[in-house]
Amino acid sequence: MKSIINIKSRSRTEFIDITEEVAKAIAGSPVKDGLCSLFVPHTTAGITINEGADPSVKEDILKSLNKLIPFQGDYQHQEGNSAAHIKSTLTGVSLSLIIEEGRPILGTWQSIYFCEYDGPRHRKVIVKIT
Repeated sequence: MKSIINIKSRSRTEFIDITEEVAKAIAGSPVKDGLCSLFVPHTTAGITINEGADPSVKEDILKSLNKLIPFQGDYQHQEGNSAAHIKSTLTGVSLSLIIEEGRPILGTWQSIYFCEYDGPRHRKVIVKIT
């Protein structure tokens, strides 16, 4: 079963919690035990799992990524978004979740984040459940 999560980012860089949307997609599937693959079909965005309990964690990650890979640099790409492409490569554009009893298995503090690096934009995450 395949579904799409539509996202509208509001900032140039932003982590958007999509945990509930993913859980709803899984709950709406007939698969109760299996795998959920998440794929971001964009070259300037990514996806990751990290702490969701304290919002300062995602801000610290973004701040560190922006410091490590600044927006302006000695980049060859002419569109002006090379930093976004590099950040996307670092976080990656896909991940897999284990489904058990119709729910994703996540650690106590874990959340799923869509990672925007070149916003604001309309984006999507493809969800495939097997």
